[in-house]
Amino acid sequence: MSTQPHPRGFAELLAWQASRVEDVLDPELPVIDAHHHLWRRPPHTYLSDAFAEDIGSGHNIRATVFIECDAMYKPSGPPELRSLGETEFANGVAAMSLAGAFDGRQVCAGIVGRVELALGDAVRPLLEAHIVAGGGRFRGVRNHANYAPGVTIGARQAPAGVLLAKDFRRGFAHLAPLGLSYDSWQFFEQIPDLTDLARAFPDTRIILNHVGGILGIGPYRRENYFGAWRKMVAELATCPNVFMKLGGLGMETSGFDHFHRDAPVSSAELAADWQPYIDTCIEMFGTARCLFESNFPADKQCGSYRTLWNAFKRVAAGYSSTEKHDLFYGTAASAYRLEI
Repeated sequence: MSTQPHPRGFAELLAWQASRVEDVLDPELPVIDAHHHLWRRPPHTYLSDAFAEDIGSGHNIRATVFIECDAMYKPSGPPELRSLGETEFANGVAAMSLAGAFDGRQVCAGIVGRVELALGDAVRPLLEAHIVAGGGRFRGVRNHANYAPGVTIGARQAPAGVLLAKDFRRGFAHLAPLGLSYDSWQFFEQIPDLTDLARAFPDTRIILNHVGGILGIGPYRRENYFGAWRKMVAELATCPNVFMKLGGLGMETSGFDHFHRDAPVSSAELAADWQPYIDTCIEMFGTARCLFESNFPADKQCGSYRTLWNAFKRVAAGYSSTEKHDLFYGTAASAYRLEI
């Protein structure tokens, strides 16, 4: 089954979201949005103006981390260097934020780019080029390992076994010496592969995206795999170099039907649906290794930015103030070495 991650065009989406406007919960709580994208993919263009409107919608967003999304690549030149365009673009947005473009928020304070680690030892000069292009903000690399028979997201299905491949690991070995981390975007069945990778490279910081890639489409049903996912997460959590991002459940691949409703669901309903996954991750990893992410605009289909962060705050309502600080701010600052 192939799924389109953006079933509504943005104009239609904004009109749909406008039918539900909630009060902001805990508006003073400092937040670092640890995972967002910016792209030009007509008709789904999401650039600085759109993101500025979202992060300015009421929550206390202090800074953000830009994550690669195959956008803004250089149009020509060697293929392995074209992704530099995305890092340069994100760094330009960060410079705009320092000039006051986002009302004092440090947008793209951290940048995670795309470098094909499967190039092996040839990645070293590419990583160094991204570090330069990031202007002191380049924090790491994300590659795609999301493989599931019968499921694709556009053209982003990865080959099977990416994280175990020898060439990939030769490239991966260059991250820690350069002070870089690794973001992993994968489906839950690849979690054991990531555990193996984390144990093989204990000095490399790894940040797993989207609670490990829950699937609820095609041949997959969440209720059938929750127990297996939970065991995989528990085993991965024994690796102290791994962090877990809490979010990404608004994507269609998770199998929730929030974006198919005639009207947007409330943050309370989102929280109720997402809480079993988020609480499991926090139970296994602890708040010092868990961090919330908007995954906007991909998760924009499930509701507005305001509603999404309200949902996260509802999920975290039972945690202490120190734990909330970790989840919404401190862990992201630590994981991505941000100076806010």
